[in-house]
Amino acid sequence: MTTMQIIYLGLVFFAVFLVSMLILSQFGPRLVQQRLSKLAGAGEPVQEPGEPAWIPHVVKLSTPIAKLLLPAEGWETSKLRIRFMNAGYRTPSAPVLYFAAKAILTVALPGLLLLYAGTIGTTLLPNTFLMLLMVLAAIGYFLPNAILSRKIALRKREIFESFPDAIDLMTVCVEAGLGLDASLSRVGEEMHLTSPTLAEELHLVNLELRAGSTRERALRNLALRTGVDEVDMLVAMLVQADRFGTSVADSLRVHSDSLRTKRRQRAEEAAAKIPVKLLFPLIFCIFPSMLLVLLGPAFISIYRVLLPTMAGQ
Repeated sequence: MTTMQIIYLGLVFFAVFLVSMLILSQFGPRLVQQRLSKLAGAGEPVQEPGEPAWIPHVVKLSTPIAKLLLPAEGWETSKLRIRFMNAGYRTPSAPVLYFAAKAILTVALPGLLLLYAGTIGTTLLPNTFLMLLMVLAAIGYFLPNAILSRKIALRKREIFESFPDAIDLMTVCVEAGLGLDASLSRVGEEMHLTSPTLAEELHLVNLELRAGSTRERALRNLALRTGVDEVDMLVAMLVQADRFGTSVADSLRVHSDSLRTKRRQRAEEAAAKIPVKLLFPLIFCIFPSMLLVLLGPAFISIYRVLLPTMAGQ
């Protein structure tokens, strides 16, 4: 093994080690803190834990790199900022880390391939090698987009699955004599164990109402932050009920029934997709092994006994 190969293996080892430590420091303490908050919480909604201590240092180092892709104007009204809110990222460091990751991965993945080709060598043609570099650069550029989209989908799913229960609690609170603002506050306190994300969003609505914002504006902001269509429908229904003076409890009851039906239909749809999703693993993974176990001895006997007998030996 040459010296360049040893250096390349050492760089790969340290890169994997650093990524593993970053993932452990990012998710390990947060999970423990969430569990302790759930056990110790007594009515207040669970707030998202603060940023780890290493994030400000990373942001400080990655800010010059992020400026290469960070938009200079129109960030406050851009669709990407709404996507960050839908994913639950509201800190100023989120866009810096996002664009820094895009810039670093776009250069780092082709750089690793160039380092590998320079140390070990490659038998690829120049056009194929150039195409592979472009593919790696595209993967590095769009990988943060895929991670952000996955985060948004998971958060929307959690809010959607917990939303019918929250509306049921709100209906009970309204029928018990509480106002809509007090009902939102009470539901946010009660939902912090089952759905911390939804409890946090309702807590932000209560903070906006306490700060003097109108109810319609606070509810519209709730629909904008979550990005869930069902929340948008609820906000429109509550705004119309407030304007026209209709019964809020009846509207909430009808809306909760429709949401519960939609949730059951989505569960049935996911269950109906299981046979199709299991088809390819069955065909390519399970059936060949079963045929090998069941027909293997028969093929061996045919090869040893029947074929020589038919050949007249």
